[in-house]
Amino acid sequence: MVTGGAIRIGREIALALARAGMNVAITYRGSATDASLTVQEIESLGVEAIAVNSDVRSEASVRETLATVLTRFGRLDLVVNNAAVFQSVSLDEMSVEQWDEVFETNARGPFLMAREALPHLKATQGRVVNLGSLGGVHPWAEHAHYCASKAALHMLTLTMAKAFAPDVSVNCVAPGFIHFGEPDKVSERFAAKTPMKRTGTGSDVAQAVLFFATGPDFITGQIVTVDGGLGLI
Repeated sequence: MVTGGAIRIGREIALALARAGMNVAITYRGSATDASLTVQEIESLGVEAIAVNSDVRSEASVRETLATVLTRFGRLDLVVNNAAVFQSVSLDEMSVEQWDEVFETNARGPFLMAREALPHLKATQGRVVNLGSLGGVHPWAEHAHYCASKAALHMLTLTMAKAFAPDVSVNCVAPGFIHFGEPDKVSERFAAKTPMKRTGTGSDVAQAVLFFATGPDFITGQIVTVDGGLGLI
């Protein structure tokens, strides 16, 4: 299951898992049309797929989502906590509502989803992969709430890895600057200062998630930054 799997990075992750032969459930909140198209594309790869309208901020919604997925597939082997909110606002102008909105999705959402999925993941010796961010280890002045929420998710990954062991492995993929579409001035600027001299793609992130999904289950509690070396600057 990939939360927020209808568009962008989540979609790329869902497709990568499908290409690896996995049946895939995706969740969405405001992207019903995109979710339907993503399901169609997943099914064209010869596996089964389902899209569930879900609010990861809500305990009740998370439980309903898992019940729907388990009814359809009968088991759960992997949860990818991808759903996230990204905002730009100066820290001195940030409202409490803006702060809470970001934390509700970026930190509480993965906590709720992993907690509720745990019994089912234990049954399959399953895995959790959280989507963190380079912003979780590097301060971005215009994104303080986002950075703080991703730093919280990084720590949650580590504590989950200890708490869920030895039955379930938990790791984190932390993307840097990921660009979709044609190059623009912003992406070109980031590419120029990135050691690998390009911006990241959704596929770059998806392949890292796929490694944690299919690699040794002895790997747990790891945070891998997918940023082309941008964090080294």
